[in-house]
Amino acid sequence: MDFFAFVKPKNELEASSNKPENVPFVPEEMWVKCPKCNAMLLTTDMEENLHVCTHCGHHFRLSVRQRIELLADRDSFREHDAELTAKNILDFPGYDAKLEKAKRNANESVCCGECRIGGIKTVLCVMNAEFMMGSMGTVTGEKITRAFEYATDAGLPVVVCTVSGGARMQEGILSLMQMAKTSGAVKRHSDAGLLYITILTDPTTGGVTASFAMEGDIILAEPDTLVAFAGPRVIEQTMRQKLPRDFQTSEFVLQKGFIDAVVSRDKLKSTVARLLKMHGYAEVE
Repeated sequence: MDFFAFVKPKNELEASSNKPENVPFVPEEMWVKCPKCNAMLLTTDMEENLHVCTHCGHHFRLSVRQRIELLADRDSFREHDAELTAKNILDFPGYDAKLEKAKRNANESVCCGECRIGGIKTVLCVMNAEFMMGSMGTVTGEKITRAFEYATDAGLPVVVCTVSGGARMQEGILSLMQMAKTSGAVKRHSDAGLLYITILTDPTTGGVTASFAMEGDIILAEPDTLVAFAGPRVIEQTMRQKLPRDFQTSEFVLQKGFIDAVVSRDKLKSTVARLLKMHGYAEVE
């Protein structure tokens, strides 16, 4: 005996009558989901709270513009070397297309310039997660090196905000050479008796961690930031054992003595300004 399944045909008029009435339409761009606690957050509330989750304190990534607005005094930032831009110097397959896509937002993975922080003239470098995940190429290293050389000549402190997936493999050994190049510029700045403050943001990994990111006189980090050379999955696969849940977070790295403080975003500018004053830098009239 055969059995037949009878499916009631969809009645569009009937279906529409079942919809709840007077439900307001809320555009998706008005809400952001926190990846840590899954809370739904109003975009306006996020902006007022410096893009920090109001439920669990998760720090969302900031754009370069947002980071500069957070740290620099209003309308004080003046960009240097904005015209420098990456090129496919090794004719790496597919790199031209990736650069073209990345350059819709910026010319490079770092923005460098001069500003005032708490009234104190400072050279500020901000890495850009929206440009190939802040990877370090030859132009990235060149811009950071020039920033330190300018600060050395002008007698200014340097503040660098890092966010990076590491060296840019499409530029091969030339990318890796930027580790030594930037480190040399940091050393000359230090030899001149000038202050260098690093602010590690999520994630700071690879060749950036192995060079200028961890060479600051004072190293700060935002909460729950990934700070590593090799990522946790690579280490787990190599060691064949499970790592602690908080492994390589800024809090974990602080306990091991590799950074000096974990500072929440709302206190970053005041902390940096206080450190600059403590080291003898005065406000500009």
